[in-house]
Amino acid sequence: MTLHLDSQAVLEDAIRDLVKQDARLAPVLEATGMPALRRREPGFAGIAHIVCGQQLSTASAAAIWGRLQAAFDPFDADAVRRARADRLGRLGLSAAKIKTLKHIARELGAGRLNLDVLANEDADAAHATLTALPGIGPWTADVYLLFCLGHGDAWPSGDLAVQEAVKVGLGLATRPTAKQMMPLAEGWRPLRGAAAHLWWSYYRVVKKREGVITPAN
Repeated sequence: MTLHLDSQAVLEDAIRDLVKQDARLAPVLEATGMPALRRREPGFAGIAHIVCGQQLSTASAAAIWGRLQAAFDPFDADAVRRARADRLGRLGLSAAKIKTLKHIARELGAGRLNLDVLANEDADAAHATLTALPGIGPWTADVYLLFCLGHGDAWPSGDLAVQEAVKVGLGLATRPTAKQMMPLAEGWRPLRGAAAHLWWSYYRVVKKREGVITPAN
């Protein structure tokens, strides 16, 4: 059964279970204290928000997102599906992002994609469903699963902040690659999403800055 990180209490229980499973995480938790639960809006708006921020500064992404929300009330898949591409472009979206959002909107409208059910699927299967969509890379998929759906086992193996935190926290010689991050986290199933929260908090402590920066894909 999939754990849903839908409250701070659930996250804290999951973190405590992780520390019992893997003693190496005890000093990490001691350094960070309990991490705060991070959540973003679910559904089409949630994935669109992440797509808007791809390869942009935080300020630029926020400006575009603000224009989109102001232009469409409500901002939903049907509105984007019906909108002219040139109108979306004037709001700041690139051609590639317009293609991505329109494709997702069409898939949702046709019933071929249901974002809500991904919250209850195996994390790896849900990840594969999302990355099969054009313009949705591994980072975007994992952040959507974790922050928008609260999937308790989503594991952002390609996130540089999590990679760096794991390197320091586990005493590794080099920062692990996305591929190497998968076996490293195997023992944290089915709570890898909670582990990601812990590692992001640890990154903030050891690097004195926030993780979860603008995604690359």
